[in-house]
Amino acid sequence: MYKPKNTVEVQNIWKTLTIENKSKEKLEFDIEVYKKLLNVFQVGDFYYIILDLTTGQFDYVSEHTEAVLGIKPEDLMIDVLLSKIHPEDLPYFMNFEHSTCLFVKNLPVEKLKKYKFRYDYRIRKSDGEYMRILQQVIAIEHDDEGNVSKSLCVHTDISHLKESGKPLFSIIGIDGEPSYINIDVEQKYIANSFLSRREKQIVNLLITGKVSKEIACELSLSLSTIETYRKKLLKKTATTTTAELIGKVIREGWV
Repeated sequence: MYKPKNTVEVQNIWKTLTIENKSKEKLEFDIEVYKKLLNVFQVGDFYYIILDLTTGQFDYVSEHTEAVLGIKPEDLMIDVLLSKIHPEDLPYFMNFEHSTCLFVKNLPVEKLKKYKFRYDYRIRKSDGEYMRILQQVIAIEHDDEGNVSKSLCVHTDISHLKESGKPLFSIIGIDGEPSYINIDVEQKYIANSFLSRREKQIVNLLITGKVSKEIACELSLSLSTIETYRKKLLKKTATTTTAELIGKVIREGWV
């Protein structure tokens, strides 16, 4: 079965924490024990996921995904989740996952469940609008050698708390362990521009107040081509008017 490139790369990051195809007795855990962590997540609507790092797939997705994202739990798979992350935030997500795995690999076994990994990014809801979520992750299953096999991941809507700004990554210590706030991580994955070179040209000309006919003349393109670009830009940015488009690209720093 075909897997998108981003899915394969993220799954490869996760596999650095476990031993693929290792025969081991299945460890039992009680999700209610870990739900106590949810007490700190009441700043917004949330859902939670149990990730199997050995397969790179979700073992369990809570029913709250439909209320938060507009996606039914049975429809939320890793491919779907990654496709919903804002294109500019996806490299942040991958860099944070990579940094999380590097940190966990250097922890003693007895401290694997004493750290929570926290970062934010934008994700697209079923209606096409973007929201900002806070992702918090903790290991919940590992073997005696420190190979992590499952983690609990909670996504909380913090759009009302953080409307803009770059994603931030922190490692929070539990039970007296030290915390590391807003860490500068290794930039292993680099962001591609959300808008193409031509799209940026057109948006910049729209910002100066030029109409489609003037833009077509300046770029030596047909009027119909410019109109097509404008329609695609509205869809791509989830906006409905030129004014809204201009405001959003300036606010998000896309030009």
